[in-house]
Amino acid sequence: MFNFFKDKFKKVLSKFSKEVEEEIEEAPRPEEIKEKPVEEKKKEVKEEPKKEKAKEKKEIKEELKEEKKKVSEPKKVEEAKEKPKEEKREVEELKEEPKEEEKEVKEELVEEEHEKKKGFFQKITEVISKKALSEKQFDNLFFELEVVLMENNVAVEVIEKIKQNLKQELVEKPILRRKVKDIIIETLKKSLDELFDVDKINLVEKAKEKKPFIICFVGINGSGKTTTIAKICKLLQKNNLKCVLAAADTFRAASIEQLQLHADKLGVRMIKHDYGSDSAAVAYDTIKYAQAKKQDVVLIDTAGRLHSNINLMDEVKKLVRVAKPDLTLFIGESITGNDCVEQAKKFNEIVGIDGIILTKSDVDEKGGAAISVSYVTKKPILYLGTGQEYDDLREFDPELIISGIGL
Repeated sequence: MFNFFKDKFKKVLSKFSKEVEEEIEEAPRPEEIKEKPVEEKKKEVKEEPKKEKAKEKKEIKEELKEEKKKVSEPKKVEEAKEKPKEEKREVEELKEEPKEEEKEVKEELVEEEHEKKKGFFQKITEVISKKALSEKQFDNLFFELEVVLMENNVAVEVIEKIKQNLKQELVEKPILRRKVKDIIIETLKKSLDELFDVDKINLVEKAKEKKPFIICFVGINGSGKTTTIAKICKLLQKNNLKCVLAAADTFRAASIEQLQLHADKLGVRMIKHDYGSDSAAVAYDTIKYAQAKKQDVVLIDTAGRLHSNINLMDEVKKLVRVAKPDLTLFIGESITGNDCVEQAKKFNEIVGIDGIILTKSDVDEKGGAAISVSYVTKKPILYLGTGQEYDDLREFDPELIISGIGL
């Protein structure tokens, strides 16, 4: 199931993860950043003024010697005598200067101590912060993944949801590069889980709630509606429920004969009228028969109306209004992808559906309908048709989709 989707999706997903990793630059790890201890810094800073002081003293002494050599006149001698006093004063001033410098150094050390008090984990967090992925970069990287999802008939609404969920987890967030792939996989799984976050229906348990329990099956011609009715009938029989079939598809040629064939094989009664008869009348008669004969479930087959044809859809609306089904199930061909999603959406708008059964899912290579239809209609998928035999009906589980696309 979903082999085509699985292969392409895994390939592009791996590429997407790698490109996101490349866009996120990792800062050096904390152990690579070596800072000198505070005591060493303090020692270095204290030694600095002492060296400068010694150097200046030496320079002053040399200047004094030169001056003494040049002095020949008494005046000059006096000036030379006075000069050391001035120089001495300067030296004394120099003695005081390091004290101010030492004060500044002490202030710096206090600030450093304050930095230390910020907390080890806070500083580590600052050191390992990463270059965040921008929204523009994300959109560019997601484009190829988006194309693959569209190629596999995933609905636009679903693609947008997946995109927004990934964006929320990846854009402008400090992420470790080695964690990128895990985050993407987990986000996709979460997105898929949310696609099926609707109230589930246990068909067998629900059918036991009242007698007769009426189920109406809708969908277009060729979707496998009649065969699915037979499969549901067999499932209910296994759970000790008696069924009667209503051949309310009076429009399609050979539809009545096809349903009669299944009724004979399953050993159940089928109520029918002539072709061209009012389908709502067939449904009404079948319900009356079920009430009289104490049948548990009425299964109504309807004509496959094109969801785009309003006049034909009006007939289905009339049948639903007359039969007042307890459950209306949409039967759609999984392999038709977005067409199946649009059909379900339209039937839900016009007659209102309660659940979905997808047929031919065993040959569905893309899987777009299975991923999208429940999210778009907000209705649960009850079963997947996996073949032509009566037992080829698999209860739907979202895990089938997740594993089917290789997550």
